[in-house]
Amino acid sequence: MGSPAVGRHVVMSVHPQFAEAIMDGRKKVEFRKRPLADDVTVVWVYATAPVQRIIGYFEVDGMHTAHPTDLWRKFQKVGCIDRVAFDRYYAGTSTGAGIAIRRAVRLDEPALIAELLPSGVPPQSFAYVDNSVMT
Repeated sequence: MGSPAVGRHVVMSVHPQFAEAIMDGRKKVEFRKRPLADDVTVVWVYATAPVQRIIGYFEVDGMHTAHPTDLWRKFQKVGCIDRVAFDRYYAGTSTGAGIAIRRAVRLDEPALIAELLPSGVPPQSFAYVDNSVMT
């Protein structure tokens, strides 16, 4: 699996319907409860069960940290999530992150998580990839 961009990479667990929306270009922002580090340039998309594979990656176009209400106002049309699910996800939190997606690339062949994370264990949310794996 070749490296798509310089900078730091993460593997992110994403429910299959959202992973597909990212790869299809419909989902332009990924909502998270905590932001990525500023130097992250690439997010590898691990589609959770039943897929359980890395299906592609996207280049980060920016990180937006704000109150969930502000994130909804800014990204509701490009987040591919309804308001009820969004509010449920952010219930009890005062800050969230919107990861803007520049460009998504689907892998020709989905990959096992162990190709990027030696433990072979998918992250609960996301995990930083050791740069030596990318060379």
